[in-house]
Amino acid sequence: MTRQSHSDNRQSGAQHFSLPDASLTLWPNWLELQQSSTLQQQLLQQLQWSQDSIVMFGKAVKIPRYQVWMGDSHCSYRYSGTTFSPQPWHTQVQQLAQQISAFLQLPFNCVLLNWYRDGGQHMGWHADNEPELGDNPYIASLSIGATRRFELKHRQQPWQLALDLTPGSLLLMAGECQQHWLHRLPKQSKVTDSRINLTFRYIKSSG
Repeated sequence: MTRQSHSDNRQSGAQHFSLPDASLTLWPNWLELQQSSTLQQQLLQQLQWSQDSIVMFGKAVKIPRYQVWMGDSHCSYRYSGTTFSPQPWHTQVQQLAQQISAFLQLPFNCVLLNWYRDGGQHMGWHADNEPELGDNPYIASLSIGATRRFELKHRQQPWQLALDLTPGSLLLMAGECQQHWLHRLPKQSKVTDSRINLTFRYIKSSG
């Protein structure tokens, strides 16, 4: 498949979800399966993964996954009582950021990479609404590795949505999504393979 034909398929395969107070679009095959598999192996071997601690109920606890915060030098990020300074860009991750930026016509200058070793590792309900991200931030989420269920729920209304994010899928959360919706990656005991998720963001420079 040529680069041009794959780009055409990306656009034609978009799934748009009609939700209140949010703009949500999924491209199930944004990366081809072989690209996704190769990228996963490279990131597992080459990045400095850490199981960081965050503050919950006044105590420091280890997060149930491994992560890397990466981006431009000014992109410090604080959540759950912990401030993270970015690691320098890994070449392929920076290229991905540029490709996704060109594809979505949106700027990105930082990314949170989460590595889930199996279905027992997870992320609880939250919103990516930290002040550094500004009002109505857009989040581009790229999944590689094992297929995992991704769940969203509205803060005030009885709206819920569950998606199976397959390897190579790209999900864009935009509009007022982070104000009105929470999302999580629940435990799935039957999942034995690992998954990496890259959530690309944009933080303005104060300079």
